[in-house]
Amino acid sequence: MSTLQALIFDVDGTLAETERDGHRPAFNQAFAECGLAWHWDARLYGELLAVTGGKERLRHYARQYAPDLAQRADFADLVNKLHAAKTAHYLRRVETGCLPLRPGIAQLIAAARAAGRRLAIATTTSPENVHALLRSSLAPDAPEWFDIIGAGDVVPNKKPAPDIYLWVLERLGLPAENCLAIEDSENGLKSALGAGLRCLVTVSEYTAAQDFAGAWRVMGDLGGIALEELG
Repeated sequence: MSTLQALIFDVDGTLAETERDGHRPAFNQAFAECGLAWHWDARLYGELLAVTGGKERLRHYARQYAPDLAQRADFADLVNKLHAAKTAHYLRRVETGCLPLRPGIAQLIAAARAAGRRLAIATTTSPENVHALLRSSLAPDAPEWFDIIGAGDVVPNKKPAPDIYLWVLERLGLPAENCLAIEDSENGLKSALGAGLRCLVTVSEYTAAQDFAGAWRVMGDLGGIALEELG
């Protein structure tokens, strides 16, 4: 095993359980705000998570359940409007502290910093969401602890494509063998493996039944894990 030089974290479901009680209600608030009679309950949202990326999820849902709307000339503008409204509602939820980090995350980040390991983010969520979660759950300057934050639309293809991890690796200037990806989903795992990374999966509330074949290790959470165990 090569020397571990960097940890690359996914965000939603990995750093915190943000999906069911963070993004989902924020989407529903955005729908109401924009005059749409849509409602994503917890079960439906779990199914929609098979599509990575909020805008992509909106487009997928509209094609399935509101095809006339999806064919309108202004549909792209509506998607952007809905996503912006959803982000604003999500940020307000994060800032209230209602989405704490998962067990062991803060301790692992602290240990990595103390040991001189580099930190990075590879996610499909927006940069605003990442920064808000890090600031509210770790420290006001926590985004600065991460050398690279790959988020949102910086690459054209979302997970399970490997693009976001390749983008982060290029900017870290490190080979994949010296880094460890930390993910919670099958799509995230496929993305990491496609970039040649080892991947530690911490199963989240929506991903327990997914296929994690190829993962370096699968855990319920990171509570009690030592940095030395990661290589």
